Amino acid sequence: MSGGRIPREFIDDLLTRIDIVDLIDSYVPLKKVGTNHSARCPFHTEKSPSFSVNRAKQFYHCFGCGVSGNAISFVMEFNHLDFVEAIEDLASFAGVDVPRESTNNQPAQNKDTVSNLYLLMEQVAALYIQQLRASKDGKIAVDYLKNRGVTGDIASQFMLGYAPNAWNTLTERFAANTLIDAGLLVARDDGSAYDRFRHRIMFPIRDKRGRVIGFGGRVLDDSLPKYLNSPETTLFHKGKEVYGLYELLQTNPKPQRILIVEGYMDVIALAQAGINYAVATLGTATSQAHLDLLFRFSAELIFCFDGDKAGREAAWRAMEVAFTSMKDGRQIRIMLLPNSHDPDSLVREEGLLEFTERVNTAQPLSAYFFEHISANLNLSEMEGRAQLVAKAKPYLEKLPESAFKEMMLIHLKEASGLATLDIPEKAVTFNSEQHDSPQNKARNVGRLSSARTAIALLLQNPQLITLIEQKDINWDELEFSGAELLKAVVKTITDYHPSSATVLMELYRDNAQENTVKKLIMLDLKLPEDKVEITFRDALDRLLGHARSNTLEKLLNKGAALLPHEKETLLKLLAQK
Repeated sequence: MSGGRIPREFIDDLLTRIDIVDLIDSYVPLKKVGTNHSARCPFHTEKSPSFSVNRAKQFYHCFGCGVSGNAISFVMEFNHLDFVEAIEDLASFAGVDVPRESTNNQPAQNKDTVSNLYLLMEQVAALYIQQLRASKDGKIAVDYLKNRGVTGDIASQFMLGYAPNAWNTLTERFAANTLIDAGLLVARDDGSAYDRFRHRIMFPIRDKRGRVIGFGGRVLDDSLPKYLNSPETTLFHKGKEVYGLYELLQTNPKPQRILIVEGYMDVIALAQAGINYAVATLGTATSQAHLDLLFRFSAELIFCFDGDKAGREAAWRAMEVAFTSMKDGRQIRIMLLPNSHDPDSLVREEGLLEFTERVNTAQPLSAYFFEHISANLNLSEMEGRAQLVAKAKPYLEKLPESAFKEMMLIHLKEASGLATLDIPEKAVTFNSEQHDSPQNKARNVGRLSSARTAIALLLQNPQLITLIEQKDINWDELEFSGAELLKAVVKTITDYHPSSATVLMELYRDNAQENTVKKLIMLDLKLPEDKVEITFRDALDRLLGHARSNTLEKLLNKGAALLPHEKETLLKLLAQK
């Protein structure tokens, strides 16, 4: 991936260039139904079409599973890409190049340079494969793999190779500066360089598109380090990639579950045994980026750790990261192996059926958490239950708002005997259920309708901002459910001048209000085009009128206690009456 930030203006222009109907129709054949286009949803199994694409709004929505978004969202979800990769795919679809901004006073990475790095990595991987199959020293590596039960088919599937026991195998064939950029050479202080990988079995690390981005190498003797990975490069970031994902997706593009193990040979041995849904982290602890990547392909992840002390400690560290990823619909399990075993040794000893049974009965994250957190606590005593709450609360507070979090809190309340845990709740958003008094709910009914209408119309038609700019609005006066969202939307439109609803929606990607904004953009108000402006104007006037009435009432109630600026505001409001 080339370096440098993608300009916001280019992303906005790309969304304007691409017709979402044409885009999605190239993936999933669409049929025109009324003003929309329909198909069976590509994101869940269904018998009758519930997936709708709206050309006017440039959005898609499935009434079955609830997915929705713009062209970028569709490409990300359908092709399992991250944001930048999706932009690159869309740019290719539109026939334009992706520009890059320089960062930290460094020029953006040239696209041709990055392409050359990918080409080099493929060529080096091919060289290592040739050395494994044809060289004299490669036979040592072949014998090692055979002793580990690895067949030729698995070796080919994972592109296993051999790095010769020499210092200049690569420099004799490729340019040194490119090899250094790819992390394949180590530069000396005197300006010379030597091959990073020597006399090792080589494991090419491929991204989800199948491009070689790095290597892992295992020694064939007692030298250290036993495993050596590529360093961080333009192509390779070990905290964001996993080993074996490409091979997994080639076997099953939509795996029911993904097993996360610790080593290259664990993935190879499991694949050899028939378990083709394992990936390995690359010599680093499981990160949030790893989980975000894997959850794109499966809703169930299983952490598999050795049963020794180091494995148990790694499991707990992974659990802490996993907590921040536990959105509704996702599941994480913990699988601790018997002591002195790793996945490679255990699957060879037990066989496929017994190992698969261990996977099927892996401990749910919730059970693992409470078992671990309550270890050595006497829950029959008040002090023990108090310690449980003190230890558990910091973790539960990190959980995203979800049914899972609610159930975890209920379990903790039951285990501790407390009626309440005093855990801060998520700030109530405009479309959330309002925990208000019956009187306030009754008063808010009409205003909720006006607010929802006004904000939805503004999001769907950003050009309506001109009607707001024509009014003298004291934003501090606005007190109604949804006022903060309205202010935020107005500021976003004023700051960025989005040309359409789909461009505006993109500005809210990964924002706390993203889901709320998306729902309001998709809200069908069933208005003809010639009624949009007058309906928005009426809804806005009702909101502003109510805000003025509220402010006037408050100021009148203060009487003689009014401050000078409040007196000025009161006189102004009375004059408007």
